[in-house]
Amino acid sequence: MAKLGDWIDPQPHGIFVRPAGVWVDPSQPVERALVTHGHADHARGGHGAVWATLETLAIMDARYGAQTAHPVGYGEAIAFGDVSVRFVPAGHVLGSAQIVLEHRGERIIVSGDYKRRADPTCAPFEPTKCDVFITEATFGLPVFRHPETGDEIDKLTAALRANPTRCVLVGAYALGKAQRVIAELRARGFDDPIYLHGALQKLCDLYVAHGVELGELRPATEASKADLAGRIVMAPPSALGDRWSRRLPDPITAMASGWMRVRQRAVQRGVELPLILSDHADWDELTSTLLEIAPQEVWVTHGREEALVHWCATHQIRAKALALHGYEDEDD
Repeated sequence: MAKLGDWIDPQPHGIFVRPAGVWVDPSQPVERALVTHGHADHARGGHGAVWATLETLAIMDARYGAQTAHPVGYGEAIAFGDVSVRFVPAGHVLGSAQIVLEHRGERIIVSGDYKRRADPTCAPFEPTKCDVFITEATFGLPVFRHPETGDEIDKLTAALRANPTRCVLVGAYALGKAQRVIAELRARGFDDPIYLHGALQKLCDLYVAHGVELGELRPATEASKADLAGRIVMAPPSALGDRWSRRLPDPITAMASGWMRVRQRAVQRGVELPLILSDHADWDELTSTLLEIAPQEVWVTHGREEALVHWCATHQIRAKALALHGYEDEDD
């Protein structure tokens, strides 16, 4: 008797869909790749051909140059031999998708990275029933329970109002987090210009080109120190403590990340204003998602695998951790 999901072959450098002859999120160049989203630990250059959403392909083009690209719309079914493939929203970043694989009467979903919180910059996660759910566990410990997004954004604007002679320098990753912080500020009525480090400009422009409204953005390097007083400045986390930030008016250093829940990480980074804002599901969202979609088995790709596997065992769900390499937490 065939074992559930035995046509899926998890290998250290990616998930191989054997009857389709394609890889999902391979960490090294392959002939044919299905890519869940544009973060560099999932989307690598050099593949012979790539199937992904239009937005993910645009992100890959911006980072790696033109791809041999096959855009797939959400809900569109494509066939690789006897395997049906469908992309559904993952709610992680612009263009992110879960990849639904159907073969031999079984449905297996590779979720990539995902979150369940509302996000004005991307389509929301679409729960889909399946036999095997392949999940991340970046924040797969009960200690990780993300606060309300609006409360964290309010902390940012309150700090700005309380310190009109300073600026707030927000460290945020260039793909997804920076655009989400900006969009969340706009959604809460913050209409002032927001100043950008040059490393964020290209992907902000890409988001705008794909219909995400970000309001007025200005290059930080073209503003004087006086101009930046009372302003929000966005930069990649690597710029928070380097020479670039010394030209700013007594910056309040902030960082937007789920890892800001861990006080020691905030202290190590010299963060004065930690903003707990994650693009990954927290513990409650990971477990409630598994209960909602009710898979027979759960395979955990990366993160805090042991805790989630143990939780599954206590809820009569078969689970195992996959030995995949190359996935990182730092894009949060």
